[in-house]
Amino acid sequence: MAIGPGDTLPEAKLAKMGADGPEVVDLNELGKGKKMVVFALPGAFTGTCSTAHLPSFIRTIDDLKAKGVDDVVCVSVNDVFVLQAWGEQTGATEAGIKILADGDGSFTEAMGRSFSAAPVGLMNRSKRYAMVVEDGKIVTLQEEENPGVCDVSGGEAILETL
Repeated sequence: MAIGPGDTLPEAKLAKMGADGPEVVDLNELGKGKKMVVFALPGAFTGTCSTAHLPSFIRTIDDLKAKGVDDVVCVSVNDVFVLQAWGEQTGATEAGIKILADGDGSFTEAMGRSFSAAPVGLMNRSKRYAMVVEDGKIVTLQEEENPGVCDVSGGEAILETL
């Protein structure tokens, strides 16, 4: 069952690349007492994710922070090595976006937003969505009906909700 506005984020142990290798990140601990924008996408280095979704948050991160957002977090069902390379190549890391790996897809499953598209090699990936989370509680959540578009879940659309 998908969770949404008014619900608490599920327990999530995600990963990021640290100075000495992969590190575990507790999403709930990261968001404790903070306002975060968390956006999820099907995969690093994929079409819409690389040309529209991630760039929309790179463009709007300063405006989001001006509206009181403490952290902008990208979650993808990829490994930390791929996400580190993607974050560096796109400028997202430099912009301050925290890119976190949901390597086993457990957070995506707990959110109720897993899908597979076997013809293009995407198995057990995340649907495309973005949410505003305050102190662990989902305030707004906007999900795309089609993973190939980025209309309601992009940075500008989320900025309008704040």
